[in-house]
Amino acid sequence: MLTRRTLLVASAAALAAPRIGHAADLTGVTADEIKIGNIMPYSGPASAYGVIGKLQQVFFKAINDAGGFQGRRLNFVTYDDGYSPPKTVEQTRRLVEQDKVSFLFNTLGTPTNSAIHRYVNQRKVPHLFLSTGADKWGDPQNFPWTIGWQPSYRTEAQIYTKYMLEQDRNAKLALLYQNDDFGKDYVAGVRDVLGSRFDAVVKTVSHEVTDATIDSQIVQLHGTGSTALLTATTPKFAAQTIRKVHDIGWRPAMHFLTNVSISVAAVMNPAGPEKGVGIITSAYLKDPTDPAWNDDAGMKEWRDWMKAHMPEADQSDGNYVFSYGVSKTMMRVLTQCNGDFSRENIMKQATSLSGLEVPSLINGIKVNTSSTNYHPIRQMQLAKWDGKTFDRFGGLIEGANV
Repeated sequence: MLTRRTLLVASAAALAAPRIGHAADLTGVTADEIKIGNIMPYSGPASAYGVIGKLQQVFFKAINDAGGFQGRRLNFVTYDDGYSPPKTVEQTRRLVEQDKVSFLFNTLGTPTNSAIHRYVNQRKVPHLFLSTGADKWGDPQNFPWTIGWQPSYRTEAQIYTKYMLEQDRNAKLALLYQNDDFGKDYVAGVRDVLGSRFDAVVKTVSHEVTDATIDSQIVQLHGTGSTALLTATTPKFAAQTIRKVHDIGWRPAMHFLTNVSISVAAVMNPAGPEKGVGIITSAYLKDPTDPAWNDDAGMKEWRDWMKAHMPEADQSDGNYVFSYGVSKTMMRVLTQCNGDFSRENIMKQATSLSGLEVPSLINGIKVNTSSTNYHPIRQMQLAKWDGKTFDRFGGLIEGANV
């Protein structure tokens, strides 16, 4: 049994001992390197997005070739997951446990990021600026190490539904969605606006990302007599939808298309640009095919960069514009770190962006984050495809009043 004297001596010794603070996590950071992890679908059904990762490889290499960042080389390690969640898990473990990256940046896809969401948060690895607009990436209370970048799919769907009702209060909506968290966010957004009227107004049909085509789903939706169509799927299936809708003679009064599948090079041209005339989407990025941006300073910066570093790339592909913008955002975070590249401070700076202007964002749209705001971009503008480009109309919209 400890005596009172023994306890007093032990307490005094403890008070006299130096306090050992929690060491900052500098995994992936050395005196001459910061290691960045990334996963992209360079193959598989969503391979059209692979150019995002290709630009980022060149982007960080260009920084290194120019002398690096604050004396350090940015080692960008990127792997292919084929848009397959099990493969994403495998590649993420490889990046975190073997390559020991400092943080994950712009990993692509809703189902794929969903597969690693909990793992990276348990490991306290910054999971930054995901290449997916799923609404759930803005949940700092439960997943403080994950933050999105682009606008929420759910908010986007709210905007489309609100606009549809403004044009035709009695409209009937056909909704094609990918059967995962990506597609289901659009169903939720439409339901937010319609509430109890949802079942009377909307007919839904889903598809799997492994499906060869969505032709049968389009025929089924056509048979519902719907006057409007919302297509919430990835580029391959978006192009198929545009072609099939046109070829069967379906002419919905309004056809809304998710803004992650509006690349002229990857969707509109392969579908047949004349077949998508009238399609409505929402834009937050500057469209490289829109002549309105010909003299824009931000787009001039992007074009000059592309000409210098990726001259063979198809500049009508908006995925390059997206990739450049999110990469510039990442560099702002590293700059704000002010030399402290611990995981904790990188995450702190990623959630401390105020009024950041990014060259590729529509003028007036800025990046804002905080410890309670994990949705960096909240504004969008509606746009309509005219056969050559998406013509923007109306003002900036921040969500919907539901």
